[in-house]
Amino acid sequence: MTTFGQLEDTDIDIAIDDQEAGERRSMELATRIRLVAAEDPELAQDLVDELIVALDRAMGGTFREYLDGDAREVAERALSENGSVPARTS
Repeated sequence: MTTFGQLEDTDIDIAIDDQEAGERRSMELATRIRLVAAEDPELAQDLVDELIVALDRAMGGTFREYLDGDAREVAERALSENGSVPARTS
């Protein structure tokens, strides 16, 4: 740890670029969902399902196309339960 005047380099938390800032926000969101899941797993699952549906709408119904394996199955379930349209095919 380096000290500059009265600031330590650990006190400065500036994102290098937009992608890194987005990654930090997503990690914070994941941490918060884990905290909710520890207290109320059903509420956490509901929040994740709502997030999946919102992301799919924001991406024009293509969100699931970016997922593989278990994550895609979870998204398919959440989207079908919420009446979202099936993934577009090319």
